[in-house]
Amino acid sequence: MKVKIQDTFWTRYRELVRTEMIPYQWKVLNDEINITIERERNDDSIPNEKSHAIENFRIAAGLKEGNHYGWVFQDSDVYKWLEAVAYSINEHMDEDLKSLADSVVDLIAAAQEEDGYLGTYFTIEEPERKLKRLGESHELYCAGHFLEAAVAYYETTGNDTVLKTACKLADYIVRHFGKEDEKIHGYDGHEEIEIGLAKLYRITGKNEYLSLSKYFLEIRGTNPEFFHIQNAEDGKKPLIVGMDKFPYSYFQNHMPLLEQESAEGHAVRLVYMCTAMADVAAMTKDVNLLNACKKIWRNIVDKRMYITGGIGSTVIGESFTLDYDLPNDTMYCETCASVGLVFLAGRLLENEFVGEYGDIMERALYNTVLAGMALDGRHFFYVNPLEVVPEKGKKDPTKSHVKSVRPEWLGCACCPPNLARLLSSLEKYIYVQKDDSIVANLFVNCESRFSVNKKLVTIKQETEYPWNNRVLFTVSSKEETDFTLGIRIPNWTDKYTIRLNGQDCNIETKQGIAYIRKVFKDDVIEIIFDMKVEIWDAHSSVRNNIDKIAVSRGPIVYCMEGVDNGSNLHLLSIGKNAEFTYQFEKNLLGGVVVIKVNGYEQISNSDRNANLYQKHEKVRGIQEKELTLIPYYAWANRGENEMQVWIRCER
Repeated sequence: MKVKIQDTFWTRYRELVRTEMIPYQWKVLNDEINITIERERNDDSIPNEKSHAIENFRIAAGLKEGNHYGWVFQDSDVYKWLEAVAYSINEHMDEDLKSLADSVVDLIAAAQEEDGYLGTYFTIEEPERKLKRLGESHELYCAGHFLEAAVAYYETTGNDTVLKTACKLADYIVRHFGKEDEKIHGYDGHEEIEIGLAKLYRITGKNEYLSLSKYFLEIRGTNPEFFHIQNAEDGKKPLIVGMDKFPYSYFQNHMPLLEQESAEGHAVRLVYMCTAMADVAAMTKDVNLLNACKKIWRNIVDKRMYITGGIGSTVIGESFTLDYDLPNDTMYCETCASVGLVFLAGRLLENEFVGEYGDIMERALYNTVLAGMALDGRHFFYVNPLEVVPEKGKKDPTKSHVKSVRPEWLGCACCPPNLARLLSSLEKYIYVQKDDSIVANLFVNCESRFSVNKKLVTIKQETEYPWNNRVLFTVSSKEETDFTLGIRIPNWTDKYTIRLNGQDCNIETKQGIAYIRKVFKDDVIEIIFDMKVEIWDAHSSVRNNIDKIAVSRGPIVYCMEGVDNGSNLHLLSIGKNAEFTYQFEKNLLGGVVVIKVNGYEQISNSDRNANLYQKHEKVRGIQEKELTLIPYYAWANRGENEMQVWIRCER
């Protein structure tokens, strides 16, 4: 399958990654740019003077002298940058960028130890502690990211050094972990190695990589004391202060993985774990593993996910809390967590064609993921709130993580390169193919080639999604080809029309996907969705959203921003039967559909009575006011101001 994106909406973002994010991040990784690196919350232990990530590799390789700086997982910033470069030059070859990336590959290989170990912190600072404090060390986490980057870069460039380095590292891990008595019967505190090993298996065919990936999943939680035992045996200061105090559930090792039924702990770790579960299940046909993954998925999307596709309800541990606990102004919704949710949905689709997986992928992608980056490609959110009052983020210590303006860079810089590698590999998520069945999962202007029963099939997708409701599929083949084309029917639409070669037709729909089975040669399928403005209520157990509504159109969730509506957004409301209008404004925020509605503004109590508390008035003073809503992903691009997704509803 080969997909070439030609989409106006997504090309803009992918060009931002190529021309702005990748060069900008390279300068950050080399400490070559004068920027303010912000801590993602008030915590003096977060290193924020510089990145030093490339310099760490030079020191580890013996090319420079000095000490390691940054988190123990600082290496992963470089690996994710390399992976984004791989996808970017695969789409748009840039010889200068490739040459630069080749030099990074050589540097990584030079930093690798003779036995295959790769980790700059331990090579430079504490070699005697390798693999001895896995709950905090992120050694296998970083290794997993390198394996992912190596596979992507090898597939794009054929660079032999990167593949050899990856296999050498994977072989080191195989020698040290497994069921055998002499090996470590444990796993990393932050899941990721499982994904990397599975990807490396796909291109090398080495069964030991897939087997070890599955082993890491199967052993997780069978001995919840594993990290505590290691810490006691290590007997030295923590690598990350405070992590040894988190409960077992933070690491998803509170019980065996196959017994877990709810989304617990650190949100990114959880979705990375589930991504690996779905990936390994697809390759090994392990039904039990897939079913366990689906139980956790069910809990996420039914009870623990924000309407924007954000996950992670609390700043403490960047974690899930409990069912329906979805606060809007203290939540976390880390960009990386929604990126991971997209990864998970993609892997689940490889197991089975279910429209819901694409629905959630789309929700996360068009909302929280895109909100993680400013429209200039040089400012980034770590946290993606649904309600912001700037002064609270500055003065309320419980909201220090809630930023009203995207920082230039972050002390923990996992999100920007993670965002870059997803956006630059978007073509991997548009279609899913199994044998002679092809399913269109995302609606993106693109031209794609497939091999179906050894015949070449081209599918051209034409659309102005997400602003327009029409998608045109042109299927062509030099010879007649019998296969099934599936088209996801988004869960936000109530009505749709499908025309085959100009004729309306009734199409079989199963689990949110409309299927067309025929002998294709030169055919045109047109689908038109009813893309009206929708209002949404939260489940009654979501206490924060009682008597509030959210507004969407198509896959886009909308918000109010102070620059359009003034301050004190909490005083604004929308009537139950309000009529919405919308219009595309090409010169606003890169080109967006703006929604207008006649709503209300509560007259501020301070205008009538200066008392802090007053007797309840039978009639609340309100006045009519036109409200303007913009796409959630585009907020915080016009200066510091308030923002709100959930809006009071006058019933």
